[in-house]
Amino acid sequence: MTAESHPLEPSADNQRVGERGAEPDLDGSELNIAIVVARLNEDVTRRLLRGAQEALRHRGVEDSDVFWVPGALELPVTALALAEKGEHDAIVCLGAVIRDETFHFEVVAMQAAAGLMQVQLDTGVPIAFGVLASEDKDQALAHSGPKSNKGADAAEAAIETANLLRSIQG
Repeated sequence: MTAESHPLEPSADNQRVGERGAEPDLDGSELNIAIVVARLNEDVTRRLLRGAQEALRHRGVEDSDVFWVPGALELPVTALALAEKGEHDAIVCLGAVIRDETFHFEVVAMQAAAGLMQVQLDTGVPIAFGVLASEDKDQALAHSGPKSNKGADAAEAAIETANLLRSIQG
């Protein structure tokens, strides 16, 4: 077997033969993506939403449906309803849980993450986790601004995962 035909050799685009996702596919032009946003800490979550929407537009997603919920614990049930409806290729969930504002910080952050993970495993619809778990408001603002925006990161993760699943499922 020559090096050119060996299945583990890199191909022209630097991916190994048979590999998918080694390079992100961030073309969102054919995707329908929903965004679910928690109102709690709205000054932060609006910044996350802005980052997500800008990233989606930049990647070719024309319009995304936006749904507001009271807080991070309401994200999973809303994401489940949207996933079960079957109209979206991926769902971006955004929220901000700040330690100095709630004594049950760990519970809320962990249960929101666990709930969203369960939704995507149960439905097969990618759920991008854009929920900040920050020590204080300054940290939350730093991760929702123009230089570092976890909403934008979550939006790109949603596009990439939706495209990868499409390539797997055919």
